[in-house]
Order: sequence, then C-alpha cells, then structure tokens
Amino acid sequence: MPPCADNEGYASGGSVDASTTVVVVGAGPSGLMLACNLARFGIDVTILDDRPDKTSTGKADGLQPQTIETFKQMRLADPLLRKAVRVYDISFWQSTADKPLQRTGRQMHYPEHLVGASNPYILLAHQGMVEETLIDDMESRGVFIARSSRFVSCSRALSTGQLNIVYEDLLSKTVKTIRADYLVGCDGARSKVREFIPDAQLEGEMTNASWGVLDGVIDTDFPDLWSKVAVRSHVAGSILWIPRERNMTRLYVQLSESDGERVDRSKATPEYVMQRARDAMYPFHLEWKRIEWFGNYVVGQRVAKHFSDSDAKIFIAGDAGHCHSALAAQGANTSMHDSFNLAWKLNLVIRGLAKPSLLATYEEERQKIAYDLIKFDAEHCKAFSQGDAALARNFDDNIRFISGVGAEYSQGMLSRDKHAISTPLQPGALQLPAKVTRYIDANPVDVQLDIPILGQFRIYFFIPDVPIALGFLSIVCERFGNATVMGEISSRASQSYTKRPRRAAPSDEFIQPQRYTPASSAFTFTVVTQSLKSEFEIADLPEVVQDSRWTLYLDNVDTPRCTDRWFGSLQRGQAGIVIVRPDGYVGAVDKWNLAAGNAAGKRIEDYFSFMM
Repeated sequence: MPPCADNEGYASGGSVDASTTVVVVGAGPSGLMLACNLARFGIDVTILDDRPDKTSTGKADGLQPQTIETFKQMRLADPLLRKAVRVYDISFWQSTADKPLQRTGRQMHYPEHLVGASNPYILLAHQGMVEETLIDDMESRGVFIARSSRFVSCSRALSTGQLNIVYEDLLSKTVKTIRADYLVGCDGARSKVREFIPDAQLEGEMTNASWGVLDGVIDTDFPDLWSKVAVRSHVAGSILWIPRERNMTRLYVQLSESDGERVDRSKATPEYVMQRARDAMYPFHLEWKRIEWFGNYVVGQRVAKHFSDSDAKIFIAGDAGHCHSALAAQGANTSMHDSFNLAWKLNLVIRGLAKPSLLATYEEERQKIAYDLIKFDAEHCKAFSQGDAALARNFDDNIRFISGVGAEYSQGMLSRDKHAISTPLQPGALQLPAKVTRYIDANPVDVQLDIPILGQFRIYFFIPDVPIALGFLSIVCERFGNATVMGEISSRASQSYTKRPRRAAPSDEFIQPQRYTPASSAFTFTVVTQSLKSEFEIADLPEVVQDSRWTLYLDNVDTPRCTDRWFGSLQRGQAGIVIVRPDGYVGAVDKWNLAAGNAAGKRIEDYFSFMM
C-alpha cells in the first residue's frame, strides 16, 4: 500500500464518523500500554483491535525486572504479583552420547553484582493477564477498546493536515472513518500501519530455526520443574522450561536440527513437539495432564527501517518495529517500553508543552534499543545451539540488557552529557534503585518508585547538608518562579491540564496524585538529604520545595546511601542535581559547589530548551 496520501475523504469516499487525538491500532501489550498512559495523561485516544476479545491463553509470558518496576510506578503491579509465578534461578542440563541427561550448573537469574535490580526475578503470566491489568485501568478512566475493528487505511485531510483513518467494523460489516492527529501501529510483525510509513520495511534475516511452544500442566519426575531450565540434548536439540501460573509449565522445544534446515510445517503439531520433548528429557518421565496453548514460530531478527513518518504523525511500536525470538522473554517487554517512551512525548507535544521535534527522539531511542535487542537475540539463539557453557556466558554477558536495566539510550536531546564529572548514574540510563525515608510521614520508600507516573519530569536535588545549602537551593529554585522561563513552562502546563485534565480513576483516591503537582504540572521537585530530620523544618526550604513536601526524603536507609549509589559521593559543600524523564530515564546528572547556584539553574534551563 502507498504512504498516507493527501486526500480530503477516505479510501471508500465516505464521511468522517468520529474524531479523536490519537488512534492506536492493536490491543496487545504495546497498544494497551500506550493507550493506558495516554488516557491517564488526559489525551483523547481510540484503540482499534480486530479481535473480539483479549488474549485468553498463551503468547508472551515473561515480565523482566524493569517492566515489573514500570508497572509498580504505574501502581498496576499488585494483581500481577499476586497471580504470577516468580523465577529467581536458572539451571542448565545437558546430555551427550556418553552421558545421560544431567544438571551441569545452576545460578541466580539476576545476580545482585551484575544487575542490581530491585525485582531480581522474572514474573511469569500469560499475555492476557497483562492485557487485563491495563484494560481494567483504562476502562476505569472511561476508555474502551473498539473490538472487532480492523484497520484498513489512512489518508491526509488537505484542509487540516489531520489523518482520516479507515477501519472495518467486522460485526456490522461497515466501513467507518476516524479523524485524528496521530496514528500508532501496535499491530504486530505483519503491521498494516507500517505500510503507510514510507520506506519503513523490516530489514534483517529470517532463519530456518523453528521452535514449538507448549503451555500445559505436566506430570514429570524432573527435579527442576519450578526453576527456569535450559536443556541441551544430543538426540533432540534444546528445550527451555518456564514455570507458569496455575501450576502450568511452558516448554520451548527446538524443532530444527540446525539453522540450515527448514522444518516441514506438518511436523509443527503438539504431538510432534511433545514427543521431541520426551526424547530430549529421557530418562525422566514427561507427560501432559492438559495442554492450554500451542504455538510455533520461526526465528528471525529484523528491525523496521523507520519507526515514524517524516511528519511524526504516524508511528509503529512493538513487533511492528522489531522481530526476534521468544527465548529470552524480550518481545512484550521491549514493546511496552516502546509505548512507554512514546506516550509521554505525545502528551507534551499534543499539549503544546514541547516542540514537535521531541517526537523525533522516539525513533532515535527505540530503534537503537531494537538494534541492541536483535544483536543480543542472534547471539542468544546461537548460544542455545552451542551448549551450556556458551549459554551461561551469554547470560552473564547480557544479563543487564535481558533484565531491562541495561537498555540505555545514546547522548542526545534528552540525555545530556555530564558536566565533567564521574558518577554511577548515567544520562540515558535508568535510575538506580535505592531506599530513602519520606520526611513527611517517616515511611521508608523506594526513591525510584515513590513518585507515580504523571507525565512530569522529576528534578532531584541531592543536598548533603540542608542548613548550609539553603542559599544554593533558593537561587536554583528562583528559576522556577512566576516571572522566569521555567515558570512560564509551569504556567502553560497548568493551563493545559486545567483545560484538558488527567483522566481520574477510583484507584487514584489511594494514590493522591495531587500531592505531586502543587508546585508545577510539568515538574516534580525532590530533595534528598543526609541531614537529620531534627536539623531543619519544611518551612526553612524554598517555596517550590515546601509545596513538594511529599517528595522530601532523608537519605538514612540504605547502605550505601542513595546519594552514594547515584553520585559516588557528595561533600557537605556540594549539591547534586538529577533530571529524570517521565519514563524513569536519567536526562542529566551534575555536581555543583554551593556557590554555583546561578550556573546550576542555567544548566537546568538549557536542558529544557525543547519545551521553550
């Protein structure tokens, strides 16, 4: 199909039936993560899906540590944590012509010294459980999926530059049109939306490596049933065991003898896959009490040449932009973080709080992660065929990336170079987990999780000694006053959110989001200090910090402290400033002497030039 052409009507010549701001095609994890966040931010969104209902079984099943943290930031993790299975370790088994199947090693999946994740486990649950969590939150905010609605085409309205998006209502068998400002395709590897982005074809390689996937309840005497297990059999290739919810186990079973041989599709049946698994697991007994889901896929590593059109009006996310194997549980995780990245950027641009050029950073950042993923996936698949030692090395070498903690962006508009300092915290990387004490109620909290996702930037002031740093803090905070450039951003944000408020849900009564917006609707201000609570009062602090009393923290919980985890160290005569983006990535990190308040304030202004 051609790129989105200029056209006053739509393909079949009818009139416009409805209008919205963003149309999302596809109600899988990627599309739902995008629509859910846009709904929360108060952006009008319509989500189309050609299926009659959500996923009921199978498909993606593993949430990595960083994705778990994202759901915690959204305050949506609890139902998944209650129902899903947590896997902390992985064991390796191998058989040879001379030795029967035996365990060759066991290790923690996410060791502290390599990853440092606050959730050092994989959370296993079928895709429908993730979809249900996001759908419930969306619907509680008044946004519902248009089911049985198949995307057909889009065209450009000459008079407004908006998009006319055509879809077919499969129930009524009618063709309808929505007029929107933006279109996002979260519609899988065979994306129809991708066809309307010029020169956006998938590039890369398809292999002949084929795997069968079985979800079911197993009867076995295999001792490591409830660990993640990588099996290398000399008679039947590789198997990956994954514990699942409701007493189930997922088996990924290698069907191809080698990458050079294409498997006859007639072999890709549950019966063939089960027999191949039995052969690989001998001498252990292996039978299925029931099978809930069966799938088959051929491994390919491909990335779309573009993730958006040149006007930044049409985007793709998730499998529409990158395809790879399922062996390392990266697909749904990477896809949801594509959407998480795009949602807050669309929110700021739609509200007029950022220049449209901000949207170009979506492709820059997420395509980089996609290429990193494809490179890792090719190595990971190769390691599976080379035996336990190679696979264990591959895990150790890539474990930070697998967990999501090591998915990092290059320097750019949103990830500024450091001010000639060396710190553990890096621009383009995620916040490092640490515990602090909330000043106002003495609760110990995770500093990276305590502030809910509201589409705001977070500005952290690390002040080792509050009494001697009040002058510095006051000078920097003056930059956020009413008659300043930063104050103007806050004023415009306040007007925007008054006109188009965030969509509330009953659960917000327990989150109290207004605690994090009194000083600004664009920024949350945070102070982390090593001073004792008895050494200062909230009334001693600058006004924007007084207004932000729920994000005033005492650095007295962790060893090493949060300050040391993020900065290495700060002296009493210094202050640290960290700008954190709405998606939890670090934008800038700086250390300052207390006499440099004006320079520190100017550097903050420089960072936010894309909002001016």
